[in-house]
Amino acid sequence: MSGLRPRSLTLTARLVAVVVVLVAVSALLIGTATTLAMQHNLDQRLDADVRDAARFAVGPRRPDRDGDDFGPGQQFGSLEAYYPDSGQPWGLVLSEQEGEGFSASTALDEAQLGALDGLGADRDPQTVDLPDLGSYRVLVTDVPGGTVVAGLPRSEVRETVERLVQLELLASLLGVLAAAGVGTWVVRRQLAPLREVAATAHRVAELPLASGDIQIAERVPARLTDEGTEVGQVGSALNTMLDHVEASLATRHRSEQQVRQFVADASHELRTPLATIAGYTELARHRPETAGTALAKVETESARMTALVEDLLLLARLDAGRPLDRRQVDLSRLLLEAVDDARVVDRERSWRLALPDEPITVTGDAARLHQVVTNLLTNARKYSPAGSTITVTGTPRGFTVHDDGPGFPADLAPRAFERFVRGDAARTRAGGAGLGLALVRAIVEAHGGTVALASSPGDTSITVRLPAAPVQDGNSELQSRA
Repeated sequence: MSGLRPRSLTLTARLVAVVVVLVAVSALLIGTATTLAMQHNLDQRLDADVRDAARFAVGPRRPDRDGDDFGPGQQFGSLEAYYPDSGQPWGLVLSEQEGEGFSASTALDEAQLGALDGLGADRDPQTVDLPDLGSYRVLVTDVPGGTVVAGLPRSEVRETVERLVQLELLASLLGVLAAAGVGTWVVRRQLAPLREVAATAHRVAELPLASGDIQIAERVPARLTDEGTEVGQVGSALNTMLDHVEASLATRHRSEQQVRQFVADASHELRTPLATIAGYTELARHRPETAGTALAKVETESARMTALVEDLLLLARLDAGRPLDRRQVDLSRLLLEAVDDARVVDRERSWRLALPDEPITVTGDAARLHQVVTNLLTNARKYSPAGSTITVTGTPRGFTVHDDGPGFPADLAPRAFERFVRGDAARTRAGGAGLGLALVRAIVEAHGGTVALASSPGDTSITVRLPAAPVQDGNSELQSRA
């Protein structure tokens, strides 16, 4: 039991509790202020009546010792007492009102007279508790020959205040209950959109997202995505997050598919030379006279398989983010050497080179950039017929390889830089593993550059853009040469 955590209150319960507490505190403050104001007002009115009673008691109609007539205008419970300088004190209380001009009174006993005897004359009424009579407000007045005490009971004030407090408590209780009910209804109504947003999140959480092509159709309704409200901000943020999650899951699925396809294609490409090597080895074992031809074929397939493995290893290293050599590379010279090599290897096509007057200098790995240029030229040679013109144009930020061959098929162009993607074998003069352009893109992107393809029949261009080398002043250049 000690490990159980207390259950948290819902937002609705907390808001309603706050409203109820505010209403209760407000009612308490208002009731207290009203009660104090009412009691003060009643006390002032009672004191005014006490003064009137005192004036009547000390007037010319002040009763003598044996009299019991209060005269007209006195209130029920009125008190009068007389303390002569010599003689016995006496006092009366108006016990009932029989009619106009008639009254019945009750004499004060010794204990009650003794309680009043201890009061001194004062300009303001005083409060005194009389045995069997309760609390009285009295005014003590000195007169010739003695002292007169006149007063009125406080019971009516007390009862009025008590009734007021009871009404206030009842009204406060009804107000608190009403606030709780109305507050619950209003809060639940206002939080209904938030519950709808939460329901959307719960439905998405229940979807199987571990594998496969995931499509998240659940979204917060547009009416709950208004950025001008708090709930709208939550709904909009949730929709944005779901869009990102869906895009990430789609990317993951594509990556998984590419990995599966990559493994299958790599296995197929490696299986072909291995099968050829196994076949010629078996042939040489059974027919020794073909050993020379078999060894030559084995050597050719081994070289092909070695090149394929090296390309795969380079792609894996680039995918892993292995850093490349970062030095200033004279791209103009690199393009010139690559085009000269292409002219020597292939004389059936026209090779052209256009370079700006200023040398093109980029930052990168010279060997890998040379591989990029070589792969692009090899690709242009393979996929263009004899007599085609291949033009290499240098720019301040890279270069472009253009040919006037048949170009890429429309369905192949968007996937030209993917791995193991090859054109129609019937239109190619030499087969390949389909890693040339994939290596081009991987190397260029590893340098922080971009590569783009634009192809149509008779007009195919592949443009490579690379980061420019930082400008160095003369001193730093001399230091680097030193």
